[in-house]
Amino acid sequence: MLEITLLLVALTTALLMRPWRQLANRTPLVTQERGDSSPLWTPLLATLVVLPWLWALPTLHQMPLQLQWSGACLVMLTLGWPLAVPTLCAVGAMAYVFSPTLDASEALRLTVWHGLVPTTLAMLWGALLRRWLGTRVFVYIFGRGFVGTVISLFAAGLLSAALGHSLPGVNQDLGNIARWLMAWGDAVVTGMLCAVFVAYRPQWLATWSDDLYLYQHKP
Repeated sequence: MLEITLLLVALTTALLMRPWRQLANRTPLVTQERGDSSPLWTPLLATLVVLPWLWALPTLHQMPLQLQWSGACLVMLTLGWPLAVPTLCAVGAMAYVFSPTLDASEALRLTVWHGLVPTTLAMLWGALLRRWLGTRVFVYIFGRGFVGTVISLFAAGLLSAALGHSLPGVNQDLGNIARWLMAWGDAVVTGMLCAVFVAYRPQWLATWSDDLYLYQHKP
């Protein structure tokens, strides 16, 4: 019941913020050239195409270590928390459909502890960073992309472990080490893509603003 409650609270809160407004035309000059209603359609569709398979991958093959990819922090950075929450719920549902061995309870646990909890912690961490360290490019890329992903995923893993959720094929004594290493693997990819998007596709980051992070600090 805890997972159901967390999912309903997060999804209801996100929908009350009307996240579909983020998919409206935010940058007319860019979207008119591309014919899209919003640049966020690209990361949204990429998430729905790629991430369900990554979530379902451990159940689609036989391996000694069923290590689980998350990607939730990257989704939050690209889409923003209100839109990331229903998107991750859809990812969990699609992973359940794609995997013949993933039951409904496991898909729910996956959605909450690998999706909703990390993305919420990453959002709170980003708010704290902006308050403590201000709006700097290095703070955004390293603080939110790298460090924020590690902290959010590892904290979510510890909370999941405290509730009795274990990693398949991993000794309980080594479970926290496995979660720490998985968090760093996720953080490397998230931080790298975050840096690339800031440089070449800032319109794909709903949590990024040129006016806030670049122009505000010009002398």
